[in-house]
Amino acid sequence: MHTQVPARFHKRHPATPPRHAAPRRPGAVTGATAGAVTGARAGAVTGARAHIAPLDGLRGVAVAAVLFFHAGHFGGGFLGVDLFFVLSGFLITGLLLRGAAAGGVDLAAFWGRRVRRLFPALALTVAGSLVLTWLFASASVRTFALDDAPWTLANIANWHFIAEQIGYWNSGEERVFSHLWSIAVEEQFYLLWPLVLCVLAHGRHAHRWVAAVAGAGALGSLALMLLLVDPLDTTRVYEGTDTRASALLLGALMATGPVRGLLARLGARRVAALCGALIAGLAAYWVLTDGQEAPGLFRGGLFAHSLACALLIALLARRPGSLPGRVLGAAPLRLLGTLSYSLYLWHWPVYVLLSEERLGFGGWPRTAVLLAVSVAAAALTKVLVEDPVRFKCRWARGRSGLCAFAGCVAALVLLWWVLPAPQAGGESVDIGRLTSAAPASSAAPASAVASAAGE
Repeated sequence: MHTQVPARFHKRHPATPPRHAAPRRPGAVTGATAGAVTGARAGAVTGARAHIAPLDGLRGVAVAAVLFFHAGHFGGGFLGVDLFFVLSGFLITGLLLRGAAAGGVDLAAFWGRRVRRLFPALALTVAGSLVLTWLFASASVRTFALDDAPWTLANIANWHFIAEQIGYWNSGEERVFSHLWSIAVEEQFYLLWPLVLCVLAHGRHAHRWVAAVAGAGALGSLALMLLLVDPLDTTRVYEGTDTRASALLLGALMATGPVRGLLARLGARRVAALCGALIAGLAAYWVLTDGQEAPGLFRGGLFAHSLACALLIALLARRPGSLPGRVLGAAPLRLLGTLSYSLYLWHWPVYVLLSEERLGFGGWPRTAVLLAVSVAAAALTKVLVEDPVRFKCRWARGRSGLCAFAGCVAALVLLWWVLPAPQAGGESVDIGRLTSAAPASSAAPASAVASAAGE
């Protein structure tokens, strides 16, 4: 049944033929927005809270790779952190651009959401790790935990490790917070990048400006890595925010209109083929890469890896219903992805505290125990802390939320203050063990020297 056009319409617009249209449903997509929102089948992001299943699955892949890397079973698993960076840049930039299009970037609201999303689990992990190390760990582990905790809470742990010349690749086994350098990099990006978008995301060409700055910034970050890399110790370029920003900015680039417009021209079959090729290439690179010694890793390898990850993420976001998207969006990977943040926070303190010496066994049996304990801690954190603060607790917003945040920070500072620092010489040293281990290496790692000195 058609709707009759009133006669006065014809009088005012005699040259325009009458058009018949069904009444528009509330929230329906009109022609003005059809170019930006192509529908669920096309896989476009339709809202700030939309979850794209294969991207959650990629989070699961990334955190699993890191867990097996730190357990000593997967030499290329550290590249999962790079995948996390690209995902963060893509998702956060998309969120900010949607906010800008809807009336402007609300910095207070954005940072408030970031605090509710990230701080509660981080605070619980830091507090729990401090208490557990004080109760069960050696003097050197307790000392390092107390030294690193303030920098971790201030989200500048990466620069602390760089300034103290704490090598990432050989000194993490006694530092329960050594893995949180990457959280610091992301938090610094969340602080600075929205300010850039506040300046750029205005007018008709907002997306072009953001794309240009993100691309130029990624290339500048690559140039810094090439300039600053030290073959003897790559910690500076591996943990520096300036040299790792390329991954975040490449993800940001993929969230802009010009790139999304180019990808929109690709058909479903071509997207599926490209995703399959990228997944195969990335998997091969992960398997063939073995730590910092991988050829060309800091000479463009990380940048190329980030670019491939960024393109894969953009394609999956465009068409999540493709075959690769359905595989990555499978329920187990999605579930692991929803736990990825808390799982990443907890896994390394668990690994340090449940050492081979403490458990009495190593290898895959120890890995199974580590994974089980880490997943349990992450699940409890998500259910009891992350989700309630993020979605349910009204007091976590506005002024009451700010007061709660300040109170939590004060409680953490108090905990750090009252925990006693280990006394020098408070623990005995097994001289026979030291002398028997000496011939195994002509130069002891910096962490071993620091540990012996502390004890």
